[in-house]
Amino acid sequence: MSRKIIHIDMDCFYAAVEQRDNPSLNNLPVAVGGRPERRGVIATCNYIARDFGVHSALSSVIAKRRCPDLIIIPPNLNKYRDVSKIIRSIFLNYTDVIEPLSLDEAYLDVSDSLHFSGSATLIAEQIKKEIKEAVNLTASAGVAPNKYLAKIASDWDKPDGLKVITPEQVDDFVFNLPVSTIHGVGKVTANKLKNMNIRTCGELQALKMPLLNEKFGRFGKRLYQYARGIDEREVITQSIRKSVSVERTFNTDYDSIDQLYEKLPDLIESLQTRISRNKQSNFKSVFVKIKFNDFSTTTVERRAEIIFLDVFQQLVKQAYERQYKPVRLLGVGVRLAETANDEVSQLELPFY
Repeated sequence: MSRKIIHIDMDCFYAAVEQRDNPSLNNLPVAVGGRPERRGVIATCNYIARDFGVHSALSSVIAKRRCPDLIIIPPNLNKYRDVSKIIRSIFLNYTDVIEPLSLDEAYLDVSDSLHFSGSATLIAEQIKKEIKEAVNLTASAGVAPNKYLAKIASDWDKPDGLKVITPEQVDDFVFNLPVSTIHGVGKVTANKLKNMNIRTCGELQALKMPLLNEKFGRFGKRLYQYARGIDEREVITQSIRKSVSVERTFNTDYDSIDQLYEKLPDLIESLQTRISRNKQSNFKSVFVKIKFNDFSTTTVERRAEIIFLDVFQQLVKQAYERQYKPVRLLGVGVRLAETANDEVSQLELPFY
């Protein structure tokens, strides 16, 4: 089914907002994130900083090593939310079929929009123009017959770009795309495909569905479809939260179980507060996440409907004993049970 999908992605959103509000930061490497001395991480950065190898989710300490002049600004989520609300109000002028992915990114289905005689390209151009006028920030847009291609297109000519892929252009466009552009293909899958001499979607098209299912399981069908530019996913206007969690990055690594146990009560209290605040009371399991000092991560989970300290202690012990390495981050959470009254919400990136 061919749709008219627009993917809007704000350019370096958090950093761009800070530069907009403080013009003295222009032409300087700027990032938003946690402080290096508190072992923070980078949430986003401008293009000047990216030229030094800085990127989101990078340790702030490493970011400063790569770019000694990097200016790291603490996040101001309330300010970013206010800007995001203005941007969303612009989207609503053209469609109410909107799927927000974060504060700075969203899919819009304009298949039935009557604006500009139904031209998705002209709608995208106008949205970009109105965003610039309203909040003095630039956005990049991708226009395509489905979500997968629209997402790729929005990243095609950043910043302030607009890439259009018409239904007639899909076959030629996807043929030379690297398989790494396929949603869900990470390093492991990409290396597996590389070992099969598959580097582009065109090469991937030569593999039949049975072989893909054999090699990649259920993901084989997605590989088969995306390699051909096929994506039947609809733009979902609401998403159901599947988990609630909290986590802490320690100022210094912890190298004993007892030290981790000491942190559990405060984490569990914060978790219970978040569960209550989001009106989530029914859950089916609890889990613990540990990130070791080499940045490897492990998660242990078990079925439970009530939060008990000793259960989390058992999970911490299991997780820690998988590697016996110093720990830099500890997280606790719950998987929510599916109910008819699930609240719609989104967890935010922990900067500290």
